[in-house]
Amino acid sequence: MVTEAVGDYLKAIFEIAGEHGKATTASLAENLLVSPASVSGMLRKLSEADPPLIEYQKHHGARLTKPGRSQAVEVVRRHRLLELFLYSVLNYSWDEVHEEAEKLEHAISETLADRIADALGDPETDPHGHQIPRKDGSLPKRVESSLLQMKVGERAVISMVSDRDSEMLQYLSKMGVLPGVTIELIEREPFGGPLMLRINQEKDFRSIGPRLAATIHVQDAITKRKTG
Repeated sequence: MVTEAVGDYLKAIFEIAGEHGKATTASLAENLLVSPASVSGMLRKLSEADPPLIEYQKHHGARLTKPGRSQAVEVVRRHRLLELFLYSVLNYSWDEVHEEAEKLEHAISETLADRIADALGDPETDPHGHQIPRKDGSLPKRVESSLLQMKVGERAVISMVSDRDSEMLQYLSKMGVLPGVTIELIEREPFGGPLMLRINQEKDFRSIGPRLAATIHVQDAITKRKTG
């Protein structure tokens, strides 16, 4: 098992870059709340490991190698299983589980992670809609896009929201903006203005700013049919 610090970096690269992208020094510094200089030093270390855990060139970002991805997925899997266990079994709210899982993800064994997965019925997503890697490291297939990419008149199902800000999660919960909920984009104000949403076909509309909308992903967007 990798050290906690290495695991944190590999997980951050995986979450920022996805399967095939790159994570910049600036994005990692923001994610991990450390200085860019500290990030650069760790990235060099990870790229020089045996075997190398990342591919890294200064000013060009970092990409996980196959061994690095394997290690990253183990940490991500433990984290997201813990979030779901805390939420489903121990009745934590969805804005509390991320911080608790951060503390525990390096402490539990793969055996315990497997038992949690078995107890929860091999779930595919955590409380925020993030995909939980399978034991073999693969991810459930899903096609999704940012809420910002929706067109006026389209309906879609919320698939995922960011788990990085507990206050944001509390706000979304009060609005009813949750994974699995159907939304319709009613109006988009120009010049970076707010988006007007109908949630679960309710009469009232909800206004959401573009910065918040960027943290929400949707799938199955369809264009509303015109009637009359």
